[in-house]
Order: sequence, then structure tokens, then C-alpha cells
Amino acid sequence: MDTTEIIRSYYDSSVETEWERIDNRPEFLITCRYIDRYVKAGDKVLDIGGGPGRYSLWLAQKGCDVTMLDLSPQNVDFAKKKATEGGLALNALVGDARTVDDIVEGVFDAVLLMGPLYHLLEESDRIKAINASLRLLKPNGVIFVSFINVFSGMIYAMKFDPPVIMDGFESEFYKAVLEDRSFAGEAFTQAFFIHQRDVLPFMAQFSLEKLHYFGQESITSPCENNIMSQPKEIVDAWLDMSEKLAEREDLLSWSEHLMYVGRKL
Repeated sequence: MDTTEIIRSYYDSSVETEWERIDNRPEFLITCRYIDRYVKAGDKVLDIGGGPGRYSLWLAQKGCDVTMLDLSPQNVDFAKKKATEGGLALNALVGDARTVDDIVEGVFDAVLLMGPLYHLLEESDRIKAINASLRLLKPNGVIFVSFINVFSGMIYAMKFDPPVIMDGFESEFYKAVLEDRSFAGEAFTQAFFIHQRDVLPFMAQFSLEKLHYFGQESITSPCENNIMSQPKEIVDAWLDMSEKLAEREDLLSWSEHLMYVGRKL
């Protein structure tokens, strides 16, 4: 089974898990605050790697004209079902981010590329995905690009599975962390974890004006379960603080996911 099939199979078998994973979590809530700064009702939005549709459906509820593409047929079917249940319009397609411009027609006000770069192990493929996305973005349109932070595996292990540090299977990943570099290989599935210092140099090769580079969970990742169990006013205060700190370079390693926001020149 090739890498693409491994990833497709993984997401086909974890639709509900992925749907619940970011529900009312800092990753989703903080990212939505950034999207809200640039995307308004009536905008045409392309969500590439939209998974089971959490962001696509939120955008449709905002009144956006949303097209979603995902590698997993099960994710696409789930998103369509959720859209129908919610009385929302959603154009959802199955496809590969690297060839999205061969599948999707039109020009979009905003593009979300939030997921595909997690699983494209070769830099040449990550470049293909971004170039294909940009061909569908209008001039002055805004693109939102997500990466998994290489330190995220450590955060996850400390929160949910401390004994995994003894697992020899993880040795190559830990070696990358200790050597202060990115990692591509077998993890929860085939995945690419980027070092936070490598994001901006990588994105600099594209015809984009950087608007933001931030941690999607900001400072909350290590303690998010405790924070999100608090009363709403306390949760909101932590989210407000986290949004203010999200772009602090010295705090990016606190986040499991990193986002670059750019305007097409």
C-alpha cells in the first residue's frame, strides 16, 4: 500500500474521531478567530483537506460559498450528511491536494490548506499542493496553511500517553526532536512534523505577503483539558490571552499546530 492509500485508509477509518477531535477545542476556536478577520459572508472559500467538514460547515453557517475537498471518501460523505442535516449548502469533493486545480473550478476569495501538509512527506509534494492552491486563489485573496509542529508529539505523549517514551518505535521521532529538526515518517499515520523555524523560510518561496504566523492552540496545548473544563468566562479569558500570545515566536513550541496566513500578491 503506497503512502497516499495509507493516509486515505487512516482517515476513512477515523471520521468520527476527527470530527470530535477539535470540537470546541482551542485549535478550532483560535483558528476561527483568525479566519474571521479575513473571511466574510458571501465569500467563496475553498477548504482543501477539509476532513469531516468542521471548518467547512462553520464557514457555510457564516454565509460563505464553500467548496471542500478531501482525500477520504468517508470524510466527504460525512461532511455532506452533516450539511444536509444542518440545511447548509456545501460542495464536497474527493481528491488530492496536489492536483486540486485539476478537480475544482473557479477562483476563490480564501483558501484553507489545513491538513494535507501534515502528510506530504516530500518537500516537492508540499510545494505542489501550495502551488495548486494558489492557482485557485484570486489576487489579494488570503490562504491559511497549517503544519504539525515537531514538538507536538512530545506534548501529546506528556498529556495522554507518558509510557510511550519507552517505546522503541518512537525512537526516530525522538531523535529528530533531540537533533532540533523536522521529522517525516511513520507516526499516527504517515506524517510530516515541521520544526517551527522552517515554516517561514519554506513559505517565502511563494508569491505571498505574510499576514500572520501563529500557534493554533497558542499556549493552551499542554493544559487544554483543564482550561476547557472551566466555566465559560474563564475559558473565554484564556482564549483571549492565547490569541494575544499566539504569534510570539518564543511560545510557538507550546502549540501542536502552526499556521501561516498569507495574501496572494
